[in-house]
Amino acid sequence: MQITGAVLEEIGRSRPYAESAPVSVTRLELAEPGPTEVRVRIEAAGVCHSDLSVLDGNRVRPVPMLLGHEAAGRVEAVGAEVSDLDVGRRVVMTFLPRCGECDGCRTGGRLPCGPGSAANNEGRLLHGSRRLTRGGETVHHHLGVSGFATHAVVDRASLVPVDDDVPAEVAAVLGCAVLTGGGALLNAVRAEPGESVMVVGLGGVGMAALLAAVAQGTGEVIAVDTLPEKLELARELGASRACTPAEVAGQGLRASHTIECAGNPRALETAFAATAPGGRTVTVGLPGPTALARLSPLTMTAEARTVIGSYLGSAVPARDIPEFARWWREGRLPVERLISRRIRLDEINEAMDELADGKAVRQVIVFDE
Repeated sequence: MQITGAVLEEIGRSRPYAESAPVSVTRLELAEPGPTEVRVRIEAAGVCHSDLSVLDGNRVRPVPMLLGHEAAGRVEAVGAEVSDLDVGRRVVMTFLPRCGECDGCRTGGRLPCGPGSAANNEGRLLHGSRRLTRGGETVHHHLGVSGFATHAVVDRASLVPVDDDVPAEVAAVLGCAVLTGGGALLNAVRAEPGESVMVVGLGGVGMAALLAAVAQGTGEVIAVDTLPEKLELARELGASRACTPAEVAGQGLRASHTIECAGNPRALETAFAATAPGGRTVTVGLPGPTALARLSPLTMTAEARTVIGSYLGSAVPARDIPEFARWWREGRLPVERLISRRIRLDEINEAMDELADGKAVRQVIVFDE
């Protein structure tokens, strides 16, 4: 079938992206789903730093590539081996499929799926296929989803069904921002009652971690960012305190546990320095491959600290997304507050500029019926 999608044509074009236009909205051919695959009509898709990191070259991926990895939509068709999803069901799309059989999948979310990671790196679906072409040329999949399009074919392992009462925009953000930030809180921080949590970096993932900490009812929740408008939003969302990194250092602030969500080495250093003795510093940000941070091994040993890397929130999507949907349904997790603005697909290059400037929490592409 013919679809419309946002294709990254070339990595590393100069900013502003609104002028250099590395992403083009174009017509493509989408093949029918294979035996383990599902075709989804996309309703909403979030714009995330993981999309920007391919565009700016921090994550090398094959091009041309149809971007987008945080999305939700309706099932339109299923492959012969898919028996547990009905046509019309709303699904959340997640960017790391799990085969369920490898060593990584046996860790309960602590490690990524090996075959899923390999497929993502190569721009294909979990079981090896590519379903996108343009004028006979193969177009690669982004993280097994390619959600910046009217339709997508994905592996069943990339989908989690949700009930119809979860709006498409909320469902989309559950698939990456909430799963990564909130998942890190639940699965890696594991704060005990009364323990404080500090979140460093208040993009979509950081704000989701903040929401989850407030929803869980931990002790003091401290939000850290350089932008005043993000600190103000953090206060509105329930942060006990909101401050800049300079204020954290100047006041000697500490928390039982910290989560770094900025993908910046200096942010990791701030989070580590602000972690109390015996606490956990969890990092979910993805800086450039050559970035380095300075952490004190002496402090780690003398204060019995732990530093944890958490990819996709150390989550099992099929386990954790329904839990976050329940929190949303109960009014404890106002995910819609993370949406900075709703945009059209043809505004994607401008949205990447907004993201690179650090202004956006979550921009969501909304598709018409």
